Amino acid sequence: MASETSVTVLIAVIMVITGATNTLIAKWTDKLESAGSRFEHPFFQANCMFVGEFFCLVIFILLYLYKGENAGHLTKFNPFLFALPTICDISGTCLQYTGLNLTTASSYQMLGGSVVLFAGLLSVIYLKMHFAGYKWLGMILVSAGLAVIGLCDMYYNGNTEHGSDVIIGDLLIVIAQILHAVQAVLEQQILHKYDVAPLLAVGLEGAFGFIILSAMMVPMYFITVPKTFSHNPHQRLEDMFFALKQISEEPWIAVGLLGLIISIGFFNFASISTTKRMNATTRIILESSRTLIIWMASIPLFGDKFIPLQVLGFVLLVLGVFLYNDVLFGPKIRRSILPYFDGTRLAICCNGFWRGRERHEEDEDLLFNGEQ
Repeated sequence: MASETSVTVLIAVIMVITGATNTLIAKWTDKLESAGSRFEHPFFQANCMFVGEFFCLVIFILLYLYKGENAGHLTKFNPFLFALPTICDISGTCLQYTGLNLTTASSYQMLGGSVVLFAGLLSVIYLKMHFAGYKWLGMILVSAGLAVIGLCDMYYNGNTEHGSDVIIGDLLIVIAQILHAVQAVLEQQILHKYDVAPLLAVGLEGAFGFIILSAMMVPMYFITVPKTFSHNPHQRLEDMFFALKQISEEPWIAVGLLGLIISIGFFNFASISTTKRMNATTRIILESSRTLIIWMASIPLFGDKFIPLQVLGFVLLVLGVFLYNDVLFGPKIRRSILPYFDGTRLAICCNGFWRGRERHEEDEDLLFNGEQ
């Protein structure tokens, strides 16, 4: 039992460390200079991420072979079902890395929390899900937190030499979260319908992503864009040949990209294992601590400004995520506060807000334990 607990704690630590490392390594690699230019290749970096995801497929196959007869029956499904979510992943990831080139690592990580807002709205519109009041309150708080973070960047960085770039970067990251939210909704449908192993799903998306993005980088070589989006000599949308030249002249870039690939692979594996071993409360707390680590590390590592008002944005963002996922606050209110108002009109209103419908005796377990 003790050894099992130690393994769970180790996996949680790996998830937090690699999750923070992904962003920090990507930003550090962006700042490295070679061949007279910074290494700003968002599409090339995105492809490295897909290589990291592909390793999840390798791990899945190895685990399946290791278990042998105990591996269980694999659900039959068409692997190309993951092509559409992969396209969303490619688009979102490329926009994210482009945004990371333009804005700070801390804002990049915090703005990534907007995926909760967009995934929630898409679930209501597309999947016809009905949300309780606390989920809507969570999305409102997430929106408020994002607004504070965005306003901080506009006010404190908007008048600097690269102020407009920072704002554009923030917008690209938010747009990327819309695409990732679409991806999440599509994945939810596939995973629930076909009961696909999450590790297999991530690996397939990594394989598809690498193949598709590698093919896309050919026409990207012939497309020129403004300097805001490209600092390579010929302002190509993506110049993989110049990227390879920079890597050959600056070994630290290769170290950074290799670190990114390894970190992404371990993060996806640890993230899926954490979901299996731990409850939602622990998972959300770990995600929040990852954001905090990146924020704190970005100040000394990359010279990011400490903006006190961003603390408010971070708090609102975390509170919104906790409320939306029914972590801590909802269960506490259902267990300790609502029973005092039992049988009153206030109880009906509160139950409707915290559960989405009136309380009935046969639903008591759901009321006090939340939605599973």
